[in-house]
Amino acid sequence: MTEETAAGTTEPQAAPQIQMRILGQFIRDMSFENVMAQKGVSGDVQPEISVQVNLDAKKRSADHQYEVSIKLNLKSKAKGLEDILFLCEIDYCGLFHVEGVPNDQLHPFLMIECPRMLFPYLRRIVSDITRDGGYPPVNLDNIDFVGLYRNELIRRQAEASDKTEA
Repeated sequence: MTEETAAGTTEPQAAPQIQMRILGQFIRDMSFENVMAQKGVSGDVQPEISVQVNLDAKKRSADHQYEVSIKLNLKSKAKGLEDILFLCEIDYCGLFHVEGVPNDQLHPFLMIECPRMLFPYLRRIVSDITRDGGYPPVNLDNIDFVGLYRNELIRRQAEASDKTEA
C-alpha cells in the first residue's frame, strides 16, 4: 500500500505495529480429585490420560485489554482397567494488552497467540499438581492452538449449516 505525500510522491505505508503484553496470569478455578487414594487402591498402575481443551476470550472494560482462558480437563484411568486414578480440571487465565491487530484478525490472535503464551505456565502447574497428588508428573504435549481454532471454525460452520437445513 502506498501513501501520497504533499510533494506528490508515493511512499510505502508502514504496517501497524502489533503490541502484546501479559498483564497478569492466574488460576480461576482448579480441582484435583485423587480417586485412587480415596478408594485406598494401592499397587503399581500404568496411567492412561485423556486431555480436553477449551478456550475462551473476552474483552475487558479497559481499552485494548482482554481475558483469555484455557480450560483443561484431564482424566486418568488405569491402563487396561476402567478404574479412574485421578481427575484434574483447571481454568487458567491471562490478562493481555493487545494493540495494532486488525479487527478481522483479533479473534484468531486471542484464541491462538495468547493461549500459546500461557501454555508453558499451565504445563508446569499440571506437572506439579499430578506429582503432588502422588503420581508421576504429567508433562502435557504441546497443543496445536491453530488446529484447535480451525476445528472450532469447522464445527461452527457445520452447526450453522445443520440449522439452516432444519
